[in-house]
Amino acid sequence: MFIQSDRSTGVSSSYRYKEQRHRRLVQSVLIGTSILLLLTLIGTGVVVFSPRTGSHAATTNMNCTLVVPNGALTAQGLATPYQLMATNPADGPCNEANANQTAFVQGVIYDTATGLFSVYNPLVIDAGTTPLVMPTPPTLPVTAVVSLWTGFNGVNLTLQGAQAATLQAAGCVNGVAASIFGQFSYCNAITFFQQVKQGIANGLVMPPALGMASDGKPCPSTHDFRVIDQDQSDNTTTKYIVNANGQTAQFSAANQALFPNATILNHPSDNGLLDGFVDPSLNCQAWTAPDLVNNNTPAPALPFNEIQAAMFQQTPIALVPLTDPMTLNNANPDLVKTNAYRAGVDQPAAMTVADANGTTYCANFLNTGIPRIQTDAPFTANFASPAPAAANSLFTLLANRAMQSYTNLNCQALLNVPNPVAVQMDGNGVVIGATITMPQPTVMQQVMATAQAALKSTNPAYSQPAPRYFPPKQKF
Repeated sequence: MFIQSDRSTGVSSSYRYKEQRHRRLVQSVLIGTSILLLLTLIGTGVVVFSPRTGSHAATTNMNCTLVVPNGALTAQGLATPYQLMATNPADGPCNEANANQTAFVQGVIYDTATGLFSVYNPLVIDAGTTPLVMPTPPTLPVTAVVSLWTGFNGVNLTLQGAQAATLQAAGCVNGVAASIFGQFSYCNAITFFQQVKQGIANGLVMPPALGMASDGKPCPSTHDFRVIDQDQSDNTTTKYIVNANGQTAQFSAANQALFPNATILNHPSDNGLLDGFVDPSLNCQAWTAPDLVNNNTPAPALPFNEIQAAMFQQTPIALVPLTDPMTLNNANPDLVKTNAYRAGVDQPAAMTVADANGTTYCANFLNTGIPRIQTDAPFTANFASPAPAAANSLFTLLANRAMQSYTNLNCQALLNVPNPVAVQMDGNGVVIGATITMPQPTVMQQVMATAQAALKSTNPAYSQPAPRYFPPKQKF
């Protein structure tokens, strides 16, 4: 099926998607032994790691370090700007105003007494500079649980504490041992999600249902195979503003009014794509909470996406696999690192490599995710593209993203099925059309049988998925 789109307006071309930042093949090598979950809290110094490859200009340093302030989970810590600098200054500087190097921090506050949430996104500035507008500390209830997630437009973002004990005190996880995730990290997320689960069990927290989309099917979540890409459930919905001198400020109507010529720094994340584009195109709504920086304006956030997905996503459920580029360790699958990543986005740990194998993941992506992108084309082909310089509509962007993810997850080799997506570009390299050719039913039957056989052969309990949430009087 070929679909061509001519919708190309609505969003600044500075909104880039990560497939443009790191396109790389992923080897599928499954480890044959079970590994217990071990989260590595990175408490001191800079993590040593092997650089990840990526597509970027040779003059741009894609490996940066983010300095986390002391007391990161306190009101004062939230209002203290994080500082961005080069991990290796010899590779060139890192500047927050550079759209290829921008780092983002998302903060969410959960009040265990009321069950209410709020959003406060800390600011990132260049090391040694001052912010355009100094953040104001929020007023936090004594029963608040604060969690933080970071994202990055480059390749590798290493967390470094302002002092030796800063990261450990905040429960920050940047990866495992000498292998960081890359663009993603989190602080205190495990405790945060545990407290939210308790609130759900007590009837204090009632996440909204996903709802019904315009296509007559449930609205998508971050665990939906039509939404995932090569590294699902990563990054934030945070935005900043920046002036011509490179000074940044938190995103708010008040700050925009003070600096009407400032540019918005967007984070091209899975969460931002879902909340800001896919959901609206299907008449779905993101779960939001008051943004304390922006006069309590409703704002989406990463943990809302993940909690909602954990509760309501129907099978098949997409969970971070061993073949996710961010969970590879020196280009090899690592169950410990995969589970460390999952813990930061409220996903159940994989007990064996079979629970997170890339073959089953690719099979579900091919069987349910890519066809849904095709059937939703009547709604997405005429919806604005998040990145007009890359694709001229939401449909063409999603199709191109699926094509690249199928390659980068090594699905063709794992399934022995060619990439079903082909795209058409104009003279400027903008994707203007896509052809999706699904395998014959007999081929798909074999693909699914192979995926199930892989699960059965190494995990006899494959038919009993790990428990997720258990709300009052109802299991889901």
